[in-house]
Amino acid sequence: MIVEKTFIEGLLVLKPKVFEDPRGYFFESFNQKLLQEAGIKEEFVQDNQSLSQKGVLRGMHFQKTPHAQGKLVRVIKGSVLDVVVDIRKNSPTYGNYFSIELNEQNKMMFWVPVGFAHGFLTLQNETIFHYKCTNYYNKESEGLIAWDDKDINIDWSISTPLLSEKDKFGVAFKNFISPF
Repeated sequence: MIVEKTFIEGLLVLKPKVFEDPRGYFFESFNQKLLQEAGIKEEFVQDNQSLSQKGVLRGMHFQKTPHAQGKLVRVIKGSVLDVVVDIRKNSPTYGNYFSIELNEQNKMMFWVPVGFAHGFLTLQNETIFHYKCTNYYNKESEGLIAWDDKDINIDWSISTPLLSEKDKFGVAFKNFISPF
């Protein structure tokens, strides 16, 4: 597995070693020992999976402590633009975002530690997105930053995504008080 750091401290892009032949392919999608060697020491306690059509935007979500979650995310089928925003108050990159395309061809995984708002835009129909989480979901701990916040200015390359009712009402970053 190749591990690449990003310009935002703590975010990691993981590229598995893929074995391909005329039958198809094989790769390890999870190996706790390799993740620990890469610096991801957290224990994963919950897996989530979603199916979305093209143009669905889910985000920008996070959970507050004591239910905050780190996430190891990947695409099983289809493609997404995966985006995180650094919401760690004392971070030199507070308020900055990082985006990466995850898809079934590149098979990359993305480590999102606690202290980031996370979201994604599906780029293909029938996209299956998988999350490994370091804490259990807790509805009362949910937080949401506006996906289209003008100050963060994420380049989604879409003006009218399909949103859940909840995702239509995120907090503006200028009014956001980070719990991290």
